[in-house]
Amino acid sequence: MKQGGLKAFLLRGNVVDLAVAVVMGAVFGAVVTSFVNDVLMQLIAAVVGQPDFSGLAFSLGDTPVYYGRFLNAVITFVLVGVAVYYLVVVPLGRLQERLKREEPAPPATKACPECLSEIPAGARRCAFCGSPQEGA
Repeated sequence: MKQGGLKAFLLRGNVVDLAVAVVMGAVFGAVVTSFVNDVLMQLIAAVVGQPDFSGLAFSLGDTPVYYGRFLNAVITFVLVGVAVYYLVVVPLGRLQERLKREEPAPPATKACPECLSEIPAGARRCAFCGSPQEGA
């Protein structure tokens, strides 16, 4: 086994990039969760009257069925999706559109190598000197 192999592996770009992505993903997850729980759920609470539905349940025999917990999970899932879409996906999409450079259109004309006149790019013969054109 080669000495320093572990060090070389750990310091390769993709391993470090992955580690940074995992850490940033965890922190970003905490931010989105806080935004959903502390802002959006409170807005729902202002409309509905309570931000936490986990206490909602019904009994099926002697067993309680906590449908409120499921309702909380569904609402959180939808709100996280909406928050990530409008706070990350849409702004990054707009940024990429601004940064994307359009490729220039191919030239409509070219210079005749014999007389140097401007002729259409797809011409087989020069309209001015009659010389055959290459690539046509």
